[in-house]
Parts: sequence; C-alpha cells; structure tokens
Amino acid sequence: MTQVDFHTNVGDKLNYACRLTRKAYLAGQPLLVTGEAEILREFDARLWTFSPLDFIPHCGLGSDLSAVTPVVLAEVLDAAPHHGILLNLGTTVPEHFARFERLLEVVGDLPEDLDAGRNRYRFYRDHGYPMNTYKPTARV
Repeated sequence: MTQVDFHTNVGDKLNYACRLTRKAYLAGQPLLVTGEAEILREFDARLWTFSPLDFIPHCGLGSDLSAVTPVVLAEVLDAAPHHGILLNLGTTVPEHFARFERLLEVVGDLPEDLDAGRNRYRFYRDHGYPMNTYKPTARV
C-alpha cells in the first residue's frame, strides 16, 4: 500500500518541493512530479534556479529521455516510467497514485491550498493509507 507523507503549511511550496526533489535525486531515488500544467511549468523553471550549486536532471513525461531521467514531470500518470516516489503539487488526489510506493504531498500556507490539502488528507485517511505529517520548523 502506498505510504503518504504530507508536508504541510510550507511557506514557499515550490521551493520546498525543489528541496524534496533534490533530496530524492541525491539519494538515487527516481521521482515523478505531478500537478496541473501551470504549476509544473513554474516548478520546471524553479528547478533551474532554486540553487546555484545544484543541478537536478529533469524532463517532461513526453520527452524521449523520460525513461532515463531521474525526475520526470507529468500531468497524467498513465505512462509513468517508474512507480517509486510521486510528488503531488496539484490540488486533487492524483489518478493512479496507488501504483506508487510513496506519495509526497506538499501543502502551502494559502487558504485555498490548505483547504485542498485537507480534502486530500481526508481521502487518504478514509481509504486507510498509512500517513505521516511533517510541518517545517522554519518557513521556506
């Protein structure tokens, strides 16, 4: 069963997600990032600029390199190149998330993000998924 880890009330959702992505990449764990098209575009740009000392290889799911790239961005998970870790930046429960060993949910501190995060939390809880919740000690 998929392990669900909520990272809640983070100040800068995309920067926090970049740090989680870097952590998975440095640990050698492939990561698939999902969300709506606009947030994936913003996240792609942020991966290039969030740290001047880090390079995190990433591409979109439609790329010829998606099968060999450690971080893949995808709106739809039907053709996921692996089923290791899924990072959800979207507002809804991702379709096919249960195929993954682990799901990372990042919830920002804006009211609409908190509401959407609560809805996703209830969904996973009500369906019996094992969950952990992490709250950053400092705003990121």
